[in-house]
Amino acid sequence: MSDSPNTPDAPQSAATPGEPAEHAHGEPAEHVHGEPVPHTPGDAADHAPGVSVRHTRSKGEPRFPDGPKPDPAGSHFERRIRSFQPRRSRVTAGQADALQRLWPKWGLDIDGRGVIDLEELFGNAHPVVLEIGFGMGEATAQMAAADLGTNILAVDVHTPGQGNLLNLADQNGLPNVRVGNGDAIILLREMLAPDSLDGLRVYFPDPWPKKRHHKRRLIQPEFLSLAATRLKPGAIVHCATDWEPYAEQMLEVLTAHPDFENTQADGGFAPRPDYRPLTRFEGQGLDKGHVVNDLLFRRVQR
Repeated sequence: MSDSPNTPDAPQSAATPGEPAEHAHGEPAEHVHGEPVPHTPGDAADHAPGVSVRHTRSKGEPRFPDGPKPDPAGSHFERRIRSFQPRRSRVTAGQADALQRLWPKWGLDIDGRGVIDLEELFGNAHPVVLEIGFGMGEATAQMAAADLGTNILAVDVHTPGQGNLLNLADQNGLPNVRVGNGDAIILLREMLAPDSLDGLRVYFPDPWPKKRHHKRRLIQPEFLSLAATRLKPGAIVHCATDWEPYAEQMLEVLTAHPDFENTQADGGFAPRPDYRPLTRFEGQGLDKGHVVNDLLFRRVQR
């Protein structure tokens, strides 16, 4: 996926925030498109967990026949500026196995071809929270384990992270996780019904620090207007970033939007809620003096 011209009146495309210390502020490491490489049973990687594997594919052979598609929406939708920058990375044997084995059960390709039934997707009528960008999925798995009564639809384009989260859900017996592959804007606009979400989480999105790239930032008025149509009244939008200028912009944009109100009486940033885990990368950033800001806004009834 490459940068493309903006389309007027179309919200920016969004997919994958990452961990705070992984991005280099201008080098969007969290928006990574993986290079999934299925392994052959019996190779050395079967006996070396965590080892990247290579596989020579014939021309036209899909990377994962039963796994996530490289570009599920294809060319069915307009080209526009995206807030994520896919990059290639390798998939370990364990991640490859999870993608092949679990994607048909817990994976969702965001193709924009129809509205999904969330109750059917999860097999229950529990509240659903959309998480845009989950890195390697450790924090997502922890939040899912701590609240089995809340379903998490976690969206990312990072193939190794998708495999890792599927693995974590499987190993920890988490029935409340589904992994979406593709563009979160298309998911929100084409595949989710109005008032279908009970929350939205955007943790450590790419800050796009250069001024000419600010238009690529995810948290913009157009994105919030789209998200508001899919969020139930009272739903919480929870953002977090370690890039202070972006935090200030998020606060300004959310405060100005008529569909949201700050949960903080002073109109400022919120303390990190107990339910959002402190990740290893976030801890490393804090040790280096980075400031992490959380924002908690409520969808208002209009």
